[in-house]
Amino acid sequence: MSDFSINTKLVHAGERRKAPEGVPVATPIYAAATYTYDSMEQMERVFAGDGGDYVYTRYGNPTVDALQEALTTIEDGKVSVAYASGMAAIHAALFACELSPGSIILASQDLYGASFDLLYKIFGSLGVKTRTADFNDPEALEKQIGELKPRVLLAETISNPLLKVCDIERVAEIAHANGARLIVDNTFASPYLCQPLSLGADFSVHSATKYLSGHADAIGGIVVSNDEADYLALVSVMKLVGGVLSVWEAHQILRGIKTLGLRLDRQCANAQILAEALAGNERIEKVYYPKLSGEKELIKRVLREDFGGALVSIKLKNDTKESAWRFMDNLKLCVRATSLGDVYTLVSHSASSSHRELSPKKRADLGITDSLVRISVGTEDIKDIIADIEQALLKS
Repeated sequence: MSDFSINTKLVHAGERRKAPEGVPVATPIYAAATYTYDSMEQMERVFAGDGGDYVYTRYGNPTVDALQEALTTIEDGKVSVAYASGMAAIHAALFACELSPGSIILASQDLYGASFDLLYKIFGSLGVKTRTADFNDPEALEKQIGELKPRVLLAETISNPLLKVCDIERVAEIAHANGARLIVDNTFASPYLCQPLSLGADFSVHSATKYLSGHADAIGGIVVSNDEADYLALVSVMKLVGGVLSVWEAHQILRGIKTLGLRLDRQCANAQILAEALAGNERIEKVYYPKLSGEKELIKRVLREDFGGALVSIKLKNDTKESAWRFMDNLKLCVRATSLGDVYTLVSHSASSSHRELSPKKRADLGITDSLVRISVGTEDIKDIIADIEQALLKS
């Protein structure tokens, strides 16, 4: 570099150093958008897939690959592909099911609101039809699948926001007996509480923004498949549609995964104590929490033993939006936010956030009333969480 001018040195000095012989203990952030090789012949082999690792980060990146490898291992899958958001991940999983005009998606009636928007507005515009069913009624579901012959079923391990637990094993059996594939959004459970692939699902999808990251500072999505043949379709969507996960986000999420078990041990314990404490509160009509649902055997089969998840939803006796908003506005510790799974306790009003696009009648039919509030329980001291919620309830 000594023969070059200062301007050239400013651009090139310190770049393209050889990798150290020692292996980094923690995965580094590989922020390079492109990669170079010693010759065009070698680059041609990389482009052709005959040698070399990386050429362009939209096609692959070491930091993102580390996250994908981690999820493949944790979920006991065959392949994983990361995306820029959970919605991009659901889109990719559906795309990998080879949908075409006239294909039918049978979706759980209890899906996240934006998932319905994806199905109706994006896939619907392509001629793909969506029908809904109660996935907690396996007999009716089996009959409906037999009649509709859907290409794919879409469910959630724990539904949003009423926290119904899906019998993944039974639903997978019904789906496969009718030639359909099963996609399970595992965001609310995380791989710490449930591995849907081990229960028969074809895809496990995560909004990595939530429990995997856990600190409200990264957005991403992951699809894990139990079939290596899905890799080409999954990665093609990532490359061509462009929902590429940032290496910075990948690093944050990978770091968050290290403490997933520790966080959820505390969050689930807090959630159960909170649910039991609120069950007797005179200002609450109903507490939604899996372990209070009476489905003990189902919960034991689907979730990690003795765990019921880290979310609690409540319906106020004064079942109005105004009452719910007063309650939320008077919270001093718990944070008003539309997300979940963070170390902070977060509260959201489903009718005006996650399910606001649904008509009032549709929300009512699903049990999402005007006063329903979802609580994502954090890692704070449970006494502080309970005290904050109770004082806010008195003002609701």
